[in-house]
Formats: sequence, C-alpha cells, structure tokens
Amino acid sequence: MGKLTNISVTNAKPGRHADGDGLYLHVRDSGSKAWVLRVMVEGKRSDFGMGSLSDLSLAEARTRAATWRAWAKEGRNPVFVQREEDRAKAALEAEGARTFKWVAEQAHEALSPAWRNPKHKDQWINTLKEYAFPKIGKEPVAAIDAPMIIAVLTPIWLKKPETARRVRQRIGAVLDFAHVHGWRPTEAPMRSIVAGKSLPLQKGGKQHHAAVPYDEAAAVMKDLRAKAESAGRLALEFTILTAARSGETRGATWAEVDLEKALWTIPGARMKAGKPHIVPLTPRAVEILGAAAKLRKTNKPDEMVFPGRGISAMSDMTMAKHMRAVRDDATVHGWRSTFRDWISECTNFPSEVAEMALAHTISNRVEAAYRRGKLLEKRREMMLAWENYLAGRAANVVSLPAGRTSSAA
Repeated sequence: MGKLTNISVTNAKPGRHADGDGLYLHVRDSGSKAWVLRVMVEGKRSDFGMGSLSDLSLAEARTRAATWRAWAKEGRNPVFVQREEDRAKAALEAEGARTFKWVAEQAHEALSPAWRNPKHKDQWINTLKEYAFPKIGKEPVAAIDAPMIIAVLTPIWLKKPETARRVRQRIGAVLDFAHVHGWRPTEAPMRSIVAGKSLPLQKGGKQHHAAVPYDEAAAVMKDLRAKAESAGRLALEFTILTAARSGETRGATWAEVDLEKALWTIPGARMKAGKPHIVPLTPRAVEILGAAAKLRKTNKPDEMVFPGRGISAMSDMTMAKHMRAVRDDATVHGWRSTFRDWISECTNFPSEVAEMALAHTISNRVEAAYRRGKLLEKRREMMLAWENYLAGRAANVVSLPAGRTSSAA
C-alpha cells in the first residue's frame, strides 16, 4: 500500500515525497509536480522521470511504476521502453484513424487534378460513397482484405457488372495509394478478385474478357517489353498499342502496311463488321513493324507480318502464352476493354472516336459528321496518348466533345 493519498499529493509542498518501492512525487519550488521512479538497472541505481502529475494521477503513476520496475529487472531502460510503447500506440491509433474512407478521400484529392474528364472526378468518388463506404468506409485501410472487397462487390457483381468492375478498380486504386504511402503493408489483393475465381461469372449476357485494369497497364507493358524479342511478343505489343483484335494482328500482311504514312489498312474481308478499317500507327508501333521486318522470310506482299511456324499465320495461343507470362488473370482481347476504360476514365476523347478505333459500328450520321472533319488525325492523337500512357509518360490528351461509352468487343 502506498504512503501517498490523493489529498496529500494535492497539498504536497516543494521537495520529494515517497510513495514506496522507489516511487516519488517531486514538487519543484514553482509548484510543478512530477513523478520519479528510482530503480536498479543492470546493477546501477538510476532515477527516471515518469511524467507530470497533470499527465499521470497517483493511481496511474503506481501502475506505470510497477511496469517500469518489471522492465528494470529485465535490464531494460524504462524510459526507452516506454518511448517505444508510446510510439507503437500512436502508430496504432493513427492506423485506426486512416480508414478506407479517409484514404479514398486523400487519394481522390491527390489524383484527380491529373484527370482530364471533369465528370470522372465526381463519378470516381461517388461510386465509392455509394457502394464501398457503407461496408468498409470505417475500416482501417491496413485491414482491408479480399473477403471485405468481395462483400462489397457481390451484391452488384451480377446486377450491375459495369458498375461493379469500376468499384473493384477504384478500391484497388485506394489500397495501392495507401501502400505507397506506408499506410498498409501490402498492395491491393485484386488479382484474386476476378470472375471465375472469387466471384461468379456474369451470366445472362455477353461475357467480358478478363482485362488488365487501366491503372496497371503501364506496369504490365513494362514487364512485356522486358521479355526476349520474338514474333509473338512483338505481335502482342502491337495489338495492345493499336487496340486491335488478336485475329486482326495475326492475319496482318505487309501489303496492308504503309510505313511511310504510318497506316495499317485492314480489308473488310478480315473485319468483324465487314468494312475496311484504317489504323493510325504510333512511333512505337512503327518500330515494332521495323523489328518484325527483320524476321521476314520472303519479300512477298502477302507475307504475314507476324508469322507462326514457317510463313503461316500465328496461332492465337502464341499471343495468349506471352500474355500469361506477364499477367495470367487477363486475356489478349481484354486489352480492348482496358483501352476503352482508359478513354472513358482518363481522357476527354469522344466516345465515337474511341468506338471507331475499336472498329465498332456507329451510326452513319455520326460517322459522316466525323469523316467530314479530320477523324484520322484525332484518332492518331488518341493512339499516341495511349502509347504515352502505356510507356508511363504523361499523355498530352486533347479535349474533345464528350460522348457516350460502350463496352469493347
């Protein structure tokens, strides 16, 4: 039982007042009061300041003194140990304060100035407010795991597939933002949260090809370019840069390519819509064709640009194999969706221009209106911005009238 009481502590005069077992109340001439503990540490008697009376009551001082005595018996400096304990506690409290909602707001504030589409700024945070915050908004961002994310997505995964995909992507962006700022130990666990693995396949309609999230596209492209050069790797990179279908690339012949004008004209017989399709080629796409030219076996115009064995067309499995080598949860065709998502989420390019780049059918009236202008130049600007984005360079995205979005196929 200690010698001091709350009353004696309140009325204590300047000097040292012992409570017992080395605990003292030290009262200075100024009237300030502080707790001191005298203990033996590694055979040496030392006095350690524990804190002021305003910070520690008598009961709290006794509790802390008991803890410090135990540390001292272990040969540990109580002040140093307490300091580390306080730091750990502060870190834990800070971690608890960094909720998913708070980090999402920080990410939105930090990232949105670079987004060219004003509507996207509101849409980005609003989807999280509506679907994610009610379930995980108050959770520490460091604690967000795959089951929590699946719980957010499951109610809308089949009913609102497009919305669910966007929510998934934005949750991943928030968690990655937290990771790079040291607020969570790992990146977002999004690779396992896909249809067919942890979520059901979307039924009752067109199945979407598994796609690389647009905000991960540059990293995947970097990994792809690090692979040894081959016809298959070149074909995959060319397909990504041009947003073409796999079959369009695999069936490409040198007769379709105009390197001087940087154009690739695909005849209607090879197109899904049955109409010729002109693709403006970016500098990197032209470089790829230059590399492919070195692999030519003949100089015939009908020779395949990216041949398989011999001079026959490349198998679709060849590009798929290269795709799996860098990202096993996405498909080659999925890159068209990645391209479409990037257009709608990060740029102001009109939806109609994007649809033309994907060789989708649009109304004759809209097509005629664009054809009267400089459609090819606008598409070339768009594809160059896409190339820059994939290379990790700041894309010079031009501002054009916004249009409606649709899925890539």
